[in-house]
Amino acid sequence: MTRRHFLGAGAAASVAAGCGRTPSWDRAAYRKTDRSRVAILPARDYTVPLTEVVLQGLRQFRVPVVGRKVVLKPNLVEFDPAGVINTHPAVIAAAVEAFRRLGAGEVVVAEGPGHRRDTEHLVAASGLFHTLTGLGARYVDLNHDDVRTVTLRSRFTQLGRLQLPEAILRADLIVSMPKLKTHHWAGVTLSLKNMFGIVPGMVYGWPKNVLHWAGIHESVVDINSSLPAPEFAIVDGIVGMEGNGPIQGDAKPCGVLVFGDDLVAVDATAARLMSIEPRKIRYLEHATQFLGNAEYERITQIGESLESLRKEFRVIPRFESVRGVGA
Repeated sequence: MTRRHFLGAGAAASVAAGCGRTPSWDRAAYRKTDRSRVAILPARDYTVPLTEVVLQGLRQFRVPVVGRKVVLKPNLVEFDPAGVINTHPAVIAAAVEAFRRLGAGEVVVAEGPGHRRDTEHLVAASGLFHTLTGLGARYVDLNHDDVRTVTLRSRFTQLGRLQLPEAILRADLIVSMPKLKTHHWAGVTLSLKNMFGIVPGMVYGWPKNVLHWAGIHESVVDINSSLPAPEFAIVDGIVGMEGNGPIQGDAKPCGVLVFGDDLVAVDATAARLMSIEPRKIRYLEHATQFLGNAEYERITQIGESLESLRKEFRVIPRFESVRGVGA
């Protein structure tokens, strides 16, 4: 199998016209639960038996996957041999194997890198190509996949509609697999922000320019509120990134994977692991109104103690105000 055949390509289309709305959502469609559960499981480094750790995390939530198509959405942004930018291939491989062992009908890895247009090079250089070919797993380049128009179910942007890839729209379960990182525009980039990568660059530009113009925080909420399939999150916090993320920051070893079926609660917990107050991250403040729970008292912790694992992550000066976790 050649790398070009492995990556594949699809048709692109034009940008959907926006329509101005006051920020809102379909209240009848979203009834967030009173409580959410988030699991923090230890993983000292990338050499431990990660498939067993991922299986343990998935079993905590009894994720229904038998016979279903699972799409894993890692964070694959740019390649720097000295950096820790991307979701580690070992974590992605562990997720592929874990979902297969739980009976998934198909497990696909899909991403639309926002910086590097040469996805073929990025997938190869990052080690992901070698990992997935060894597993016989398929990769879909979401920047070039066929698209369909989806009406946004919330109106935090003025976009109204988005054209989304068929690989995402045909999934039975979408698993966001971000890196635990700070972000120079959003404060943090975790499982909700990671879904920026499903929006095709061939339609919306690099680095997803239309979404930046519409508002990063607002776009994050509109994307996640409008996906047809359930979402799950596995956060690679074995080695995170602090400082000038998501590309130029420094390695921050944390030794954990974070799991959950409420992406708002997962991101709030991950932010607290970084000693960042989630209520000061604008997209989390928006999302907790209707998509999930960010409030500490509404999240049941499974596995390791959040307090015992918390680290002080550096942020760039403009985000100093988000540091420190409130009661």
